[in-house]
Parts: sequence; C-alpha cells; structure tokens
Amino acid sequence: MLFSSVPFLFYFLPAVMIVYFAVPDKFKNAVLLVFSLVFYAWGEPKYVFLMLFSIVSGYIFGLLIEKYRGKQASGIFLVISVIISLGVLCYFKYADFFISNINRVTFISIPLLRITLPIGISFYTFQIISYNIDVYRKCVPACKNIVNFGAYVALFPQLIAGPIVRFKDINIDLVSRKHKLDMAAVGIARFCTGLGKKVLIANSFGQLCEIFKVSGEKSVLFYWIYAVSFTLQIYYDFSGYSDMAIGLGSIFGFHFPENFNYPYISKNITEFWRRWHISLSSWFRDYVYIPLGGNRVSRKRWILNVCVVWMLTGFWHGVGWQFIMWGALYAVLLIIEKMFAGKFFARIPSFVSHVYVMFFVIIGFVLFNSDGIGGAFYDITAMFGARGLPVITAETVYYLKSFFVMFIIGIIGSTPLIKYISDRLRNGRMRKAYALLYPLILCLIVVLVTAYLVDGSFNPFLYFRF
Repeated sequence: MLFSSVPFLFYFLPAVMIVYFAVPDKFKNAVLLVFSLVFYAWGEPKYVFLMLFSIVSGYIFGLLIEKYRGKQASGIFLVISVIISLGVLCYFKYADFFISNINRVTFISIPLLRITLPIGISFYTFQIISYNIDVYRKCVPACKNIVNFGAYVALFPQLIAGPIVRFKDINIDLVSRKHKLDMAAVGIARFCTGLGKKVLIANSFGQLCEIFKVSGEKSVLFYWIYAVSFTLQIYYDFSGYSDMAIGLGSIFGFHFPENFNYPYISKNITEFWRRWHISLSSWFRDYVYIPLGGNRVSRKRWILNVCVVWMLTGFWHGVGWQFIMWGALYAVLLIIEKMFAGKFFARIPSFVSHVYVMFFVIIGFVLFNSDGIGGAFYDITAMFGARGLPVITAETVYYLKSFFVMFIIGIIGSTPLIKYISDRLRNGRMRKAYALLYPLILCLIVVLVTAYLVDGSFNPFLYFRF
C-alpha cells in the first residue's frame, strides 16, 4: 500500500487514527503493530510471516545478548543474529543474482529461484541488526516487551522505505511518548508537504522519464533532459516519502530522524552524502566503516574500508552490477577528495564545486537507473554524443518546452529557498496572513493530489525495489 494512494489516505490512515486515539495509552503500541501488519499484508500477504519471523528472531536474540553480556556467549548470539538477518536478506534479495553470476562464470545452468522481493526487507533488516548490535554495545537495553519491539520493526510510517530508525532513537517514545496537538499539526503539515512532493513533482518527472524511454527520436539533449529528470524524480520521490514518514511519526508521537537536508546544494561529494539518505549513510558508518577501523588505520587499509562500505552501499540499493559500480564511483570520488582534492574544493568558487558535484550525481543516477552495465555505458556515452545521435530534435524541443516550468519548480524546490521564504513570512510582519494561508495551501495540495490519484495517473514509487 502506497502512502500516495486513495486506500491509504481515505481508508487506512483514518481507521488507524480513530482506533489509535480511542484506546488507552497501554494499548497504543499494540494498535500500531496490528495495523502495521495489515498495512504490510495488504500488498505482501505471505511475507507478513517472514516479517513476524524476523521480529521474533530479533527479539529473542536481543534478550540472549543482554542476558550473557560480558561473556563469550553474548558475542556468539550477536553473530548468529546477524547471520540470520543477513541470510534472510541475501536469500530473498540476492539469491538469483549470485546464481546467475555463478552460471555465467562456470558455464553451468543452476535454475534461478525467481523469488519475489519482500517489500521493505532491506530497511527492517537493518533496523533489527542495529538493535542487536546496540544491545551488545550497551547502547540500549534489550526490549522486554515483544509488542513494543514488533511495533518498532513493523511501524508502518517507516516500514517501506525508511528512514532507517534505530531502536535508541525511539526507545523512550515506545515506552512513554506524549501526544501533543502542536506536534500532530506539524506532522500533518509535513505529511502533506511530502505527499505533494511525491505526487505532484516526482510523478511529473517520472512521466518524462517514461516518455524518454519509449521515444523513437532520442537526441543528446534529450538524454541530458532524461538524466536531470531522473535526478529530480528520485530526490522528490524519496525525500517526499521520508517527509510523509516523519510526519506520520510525529502524529503518533514519535521523533524520527531527518533523512534529507537539501543534498543538491552540496559543494563536494562528502557533503552530498552527509545530506542524502542520512539514515543509511550513518548506518554504514556506525556498523560497517568504524568497526572496520574507519580512518584510524593505514592509508591502504582506509582505502579498502571506503571501497567495501560504498560497494556494499551500492549493492544494498539494488541487485545488479550497475549498483555496485554506482557505489564504487562514490568510493573513488570520496577517496580523491580526502587524499588530494579537499583543499582545492575549499578554495575554488562555490558555483564551480557545485557544478562538479551535480555532474557526478547526475552521471551516477544514470548508472543507477540503467539496465545493467551495458545499458549504463550506452546511456552515458550517448549523453556525450558518442552514439551518432543528433544534438537536438523537434521532439526534444517540444518536451523541453512542455516541462520547462516543472524543471524550474523542481530545481528551486531542491534548494532551501522556499523554506527560507516560508520562515521569513512565518516570523515576520506577515505572520498573521501566513497563518491563514499556510493551511489553505496544504488543503490545496491534498485536493490536487486527490484529483491526480482519482484520475488514475502515473504513480510509481522508486524505493519499493530496495
């Protein structure tokens, strides 16, 4: 079930809220757990049992790790819990990838399993792993209440595509959160904003990407238009979903971590990854990079650590060599910045460094969205005129004109400008007018989104596949 769907907006969410706020506080987590399982089972009925297995497994191992803390058994239980979690993830997400590559190398024909990928498995698996590691590290106590733990893992606002919420982030909220009207109001506003970003902006750029794919009159400029379109689509798609998740969490009394901080204004790749998918970047930093030694090792070992982390980051995003290469691209860029170019980027004009960042981000997303390594090579070389395509065609001009206003909206909206203006209006002399207009703008967004959805328009969600 998508957040940006009529069943969720007008049936599921109202039902959750009515029941949730009607029951006593001691039953609220149980209500969230039940509705979260229903939410998941809506599109993945059989895989709800896999989620239940993951919840029970993570819960039991958390108790065992804490019970034997300080003893060798605690470490053994941690290793077993991580192996089980990663084993489940690898089986359902990567089995066919490994089989197909073994077949290609050995020239044998092991049948593919053709397993459907359980939605959100990458996200809730990482949450369970981080919980068990944090229990082992004494960062959090083991959760004694399986309903609370189940609610943490299955919580529907962040279940499908994050942000990756750690147990220590919401441990207190799970036990004793407060429900405030102002917090709920902020959550509703955040949800509506994310909904508009997803449906009205991301879907528009998604339509242009689909038009490009079926076009029979591609040109060099059309390839660049497609590349920029996808770069904007994935930002509004994923950051919009994160906004909706954080907003829903706020409505129910939770404080979810931020996941995006205007990444397209970054002046180097290091900064970009501090601003893009923050919860994933920090997860790999704390549970992979630092345990490997981080940067407190020899230079060769540090380079290896960076390569391992970013190739895993790429592989986490999808099944295919293009995702591994996407991660490797960022590994190379980050190593170059750290070893050679850091001081250079600090001295050059911000505009130049910004162009550098966006160039590689756009190229990276073309690789990310390609049909394998061969498809990526074709698309990227076509962007630079190496495929004998015309520089521009009549069709390219038509779609550039048709989507010109949307590009302006998309580019401006990816910067802090709108937030800056909004803050000035809210806190300035026009704050009374702003207080009246802001709710009306949010209502208009909901009306437009509803019309869009009822019309049955294009409404994919990119991060479902992760």
